[in-house]
Amino acid sequence: MTQHPAPAPLPDPRTLHGWLHTARFLTTAPQLEHLPALDVPEIAFVGRSNAGKSTCINTLTQQKRLAFASKTPGRTQSINLFALGKQGVVDAVLADLPGYGYAAVPQEAKLRWQRVMANYLVTRRNLRAVVLLVDPRLGLTELDEALLDVIRPRVQEGLKFLVLLTKADKLNHAEAQKALSIARLQSGGGEARLFSALKKQGLDEVAGLLWQWSREPVTPPEDEPPALD
Repeated sequence: MTQHPAPAPLPDPRTLHGWLHTARFLTTAPQLEHLPALDVPEIAFVGRSNAGKSTCINTLTQQKRLAFASKTPGRTQSINLFALGKQGVVDAVLADLPGYGYAAVPQEAKLRWQRVMANYLVTRRNLRAVVLLVDPRLGLTELDEALLDVIRPRVQEGLKFLVLLTKADKLNHAEAQKALSIARLQSGGGEARLFSALKKQGLDEVAGLLWQWSREPVTPPEDEPPALD
């Protein structure tokens, strides 16, 4: 039986949040071929257009406009990368993927970006973890379930996965615990957490997970997967 080394102890919350505050813009890519090849762990944030993804990233990094929160959901059509690491060293990257499912976006654009995101999640070799942001009042939608189906093989190979229930302040305690229990059942081998940017709920937990994931070796797909049509 293979013995895995025990994970390194977490730094204190102040150190964790100080590390996340180092986040800075790295590049933007309208197509996958424009993404730089990187050998540091990459953590992708995905979710429906109204799930609060930009707000979550900005809250975690303590920066007001790192991730651009458009007044028109579905407007962002690029993958944005943000580097993490002190003194200019890049030891991890956050990837902000376009929100999906917004009704006003033309169907052709929706389908194109569904393919781009699916290909990213299947083929990005340094992808270490995926954070799926979900409004707990809606729960996981069909589009969220479709995304889970795409990444399930990689989760089985070791890709880390977190369902992050945003806007938890909109729920009372019983509603929040029910939503959390359902999300844990649906996460398919991943984890689930409650999060509120307004109430600063879940910040320490998520910061700890991001720090741990950024320090584990990257596990690329076992075989070079084909791009999805």
